[in-house]
Amino acid sequence: MHLHKLLSILSVAAFVVACGGGNEPLPVTHEYHALGQPDAEVSASPQAEPSLVIMGGGPDVDNAFAWMIARAGVRPGTGGRFVVIRATGTDAYNPYIYFSDDKDSTSSQIAADWVGGASMGLSSVETLVIPDRNAANHPFVNAVVARAQAVFIAGGDQSDYIRYWKGTALHATLDNLIAQNVPVGGTSAGLAVLGQFDFSAMVDSVSTAEALTNPYNEFMTLDPDPLSLTGGFLTPAAFRNTILDSHLDSRDRMGRLMTFVSRLVAPLGSAGCKGGILAAGTSTLQGARGIGVGVETALLVQGDGLITPFTGQRVTNPNSTTESAVYFVRPMEVPKVCSSGLPLTVGQMEVRKLSDSSVFNLSDWAGKPARYVDVTAGVLSSSPY
Repeated sequence: MHLHKLLSILSVAAFVVACGGGNEPLPVTHEYHALGQPDAEVSASPQAEPSLVIMGGGPDVDNAFAWMIARAGVRPGTGGRFVVIRATGTDAYNPYIYFSDDKDSTSSQIAADWVGGASMGLSSVETLVIPDRNAANHPFVNAVVARAQAVFIAGGDQSDYIRYWKGTALHATLDNLIAQNVPVGGTSAGLAVLGQFDFSAMVDSVSTAEALTNPYNEFMTLDPDPLSLTGGFLTPAAFRNTILDSHLDSRDRMGRLMTFVSRLVAPLGSAGCKGGILAAGTSTLQGARGIGVGVETALLVQGDGLITPFTGQRVTNPNSTTESAVYFVRPMEVPKVCSSGLPLTVGQMEVRKLSDSSVFNLSDWAGKPARYVDVTAGVLSSSPY
């Protein structure tokens, strides 16, 4: 039986259950869109180490998707399924990733703003809109995701992903794919849920000014809550002890990223942040870290942290007019003032900026020179950019 037909049967079966044909109602609330041949045989195998993409929002980075396809082991003749998941939105990623230009060509001559996945060997690009927990537990949804050669989490609202997907069958499916080294990436909200710790946006977004003025204001929601080394959503090993942020320079989010990472630092005497569980400083095992990615920028992460270090390389589009940088942030000192209702004070916030194609070592946090910014009563001592 073709996989596509099997998946359709699963979906119909769940619909029958929802209409009273079983004991546990399971409404069909997801949307499924496929381009290409989703039932084609696939022989591609991923690399022997993880492959991750974090993208900073704004215009998508064509080369980052091509990198995921290549890291999935997809080549002409192997076939391969690229699956996009989201809680809201459309199937706009399907033609962008599959075709080589706006004429629906699958030529090896790939135009700007197109990925050309079919010419690289993809047999299909599929989008799932997964808007609730029923959808995230649906057997059809999980069957589609489980057979993917690469998975990308679209932008949107990360609170949807945590509310609707965390602790579901989809969560387990994604964890299993990461463990099998299937390339996984995300942009904007999709980036936000790939750190060990996440800004969950459960109330709303938060500005730099709001975060620095009061690190515990109602909008500063983190996941897991309370902070813990376990119980988070997606936790790739490359982003251990790390919280991620997107649209960094275009929305001036450095101050809020510094506040997020400060909140991870455990109390030490009268200093530190209530509820924090990590250390300040350079410890690779216990040190709090943050990564901020600018718009039209992606960090391509590979390595296993054991035999090979975790490394990240920045890519952007050739025609980009933005600086498109990636920032690596960690507090060298325990925050002096980190309390509800008071502005943040923390010294020696280390910032390393990656704005070229060189490689940054995520295992030992090296590869670019460091600069240091103090935060005093919510005010940065110098520009962090």
